[in-house]
Amino acid sequence: MAGALTMDASSEILSAEQITELINLVKKIYGFDFSDYTKASLKRRISRIMLIKKMRFYDLKHLLVNDHHFFQDFLEEITVNVTEMFRDPSFYKALNSQVLPYLSTYQQIKIWSAGCSTGEEAYSLAILMGKAGLKNKSFIYGTDINTVVLKEARKGTYSLRNIKSYAENYNLSDIGGALTDHFSTVNDTASIHNSLKANTLFSVHNLISDTVFNEFQLISCRNVFIYFETQLQEKILNLFYNSLCPHGFLCLGSKETIRSDVFKMKFKPVNQKENIYQKIES
Repeated sequence: MAGALTMDASSEILSAEQITELINLVKKIYGFDFSDYTKASLKRRISRIMLIKKMRFYDLKHLLVNDHHFFQDFLEEITVNVTEMFRDPSFYKALNSQVLPYLSTYQQIKIWSAGCSTGEEAYSLAILMGKAGLKNKSFIYGTDINTVVLKEARKGTYSLRNIKSYAENYNLSDIGGALTDHFSTVNDTASIHNSLKANTLFSVHNLISDTVFNEFQLISCRNVFIYFETQLQEKILNLFYNSLCPHGFLCLGSKETIRSDVFKMKFKPVNQKENIYQKIES
């Protein structure tokens, strides 16, 4: 087991060949393909695993081959995304003023929060829809490759320390009211109201290998693309294009944008600064 290993992992620097070897190993044994993830991100996260577990590269390979429970820890570390409620308040302002008036014309509004991690973005969108009077006709699908974070998302329970931090984002979003209006607090935790949970569904979806599973009016995939190489970004953009209804909206993160000339012809910017796009029908 990892705890029984004794070596100085901090002195080992992973090579490009070792990263490729691990990618091929994981794909062969578990069917997860990380070949189009940015190598810098993979190297950083794998090195962190080795440092925390105090293991060398050989020991990491040994555990991946022989301990499937360890692979779940490995997968969680590789795929977990930093998230918070109402991250980038200016984005939610733009969504509220420029996109929701259009979405309000639909009889049913289906939203996909792709790479949802522990659910903060999905619940932020649920709160936003509720404050806009659209809760009863909206439904939010949160998906991730990581089953551990999805369990946390389904609980919808967060520490009060985090809620205080999220409340600052909420107030800057100019939505009205208080973030705590949407939570029930017990001791040092806060749980999202069941009325908001009722309009959300969290499930496993692999952006790399899985296909279209519904038609959406809005897709939000923020701060996920930064971990992918260009070729994989374009593959996922194609998935999103095919998953959106005519004139549906796509939201990317603050450090992300559509660079491909092909997809610049398929999405028009609604708000360039906040990376909000609308599908162009071909």
